[in-house]
Amino acid sequence: MSASLLVVDDEPLNLEIIQEYLDGEPFDLTLAESGDEAWKILDASPESFSAVLLDRMMPGMSGIDLLRKIKADPRLEHLPVIMQTAAAAPEQVAEGLNAGAYYYLIKPFERATLLSIILAALDDVSRWSDLRQRVTSNVLALQRIDTAEFSFRTLHEAEALAGLISQLAAEPDSALMGLAEILVNGVEHGNLGIDFAEKSRLKMEDGWAAEVERRLGLPENSEKRVRISISREADHWCIVVRDEGPGFDWQSFIELAPERAFAPNGRGIVMARKLAFLSVEYKGCGNTVELRMSASTRD
Repeated sequence: MSASLLVVDDEPLNLEIIQEYLDGEPFDLTLAESGDEAWKILDASPESFSAVLLDRMMPGMSGIDLLRKIKADPRLEHLPVIMQTAAAAPEQVAEGLNAGAYYYLIKPFERATLLSIILAALDDVSRWSDLRQRVTSNVLALQRIDTAEFSFRTLHEAEALAGLISQLAAEPDSALMGLAEILVNGVEHGNLGIDFAEKSRLKMEDGWAAEVERRLGLPENSEKRVRISISREADHWCIVVRDEGPGFDWQSFIELAPERAFAPNGRGIVMARKLAFLSVEYKGCGNTVELRMSASTRD
């Protein structure tokens, strides 16, 4: 099935280049030459697009302005926006990241780079959609939990638990995305030792999933598990996630540094902090993280 992309750029030549780069790929492209035109398209049909490829600098409604409108609209807030820009100064990139552009392309970009970033964004969308469909429907029983403990070792188990625990949250969809990122991080980075640079390479080569499965099958990893404890505290939940890895330089990943904004990975912790949790606090060497999540008020 093809994905629908809204491509927004005030330069017709840039739109032609993107069309040429994506020719033959399974994408349906809708083109807009201004922020105002793009907003009218999105506002009229908010469920029609899988991602937006957005130029940062445009007359009238700029890319940043349009991005902020998208992220402020409940119908569109989870729509991934890929910011394309020649304005790559750290403070300019940081402005886009803070506004919700977790995917970045710097002009001029190559076809392979464009494809890798688009596929990374669409892969995230697909994951969230699949997870929502797998979430348990027995929410009422789940709400009676005061404390619980779980453990897992695979990506599939991580995402299944994220779907379950997210139902305790005031905003389950946002919690689902944040929890999935944190739990998957415990498997791939923590227990299996796949670092940022290696995952970037594997994502570019479309070999990440296969490498995770290979490492899960190694004898030294067969007994490693990620453990979760959850407990209710007044109007929020405390969630502690521990992996068996040596830890990592977590301080570098609390914010999405501009120099990493153009990679197809490395935004999970930032997304979790901004979308899902009251707080995200790493402990010690980084193999333990404590999350605080607003509790659902559903009876």
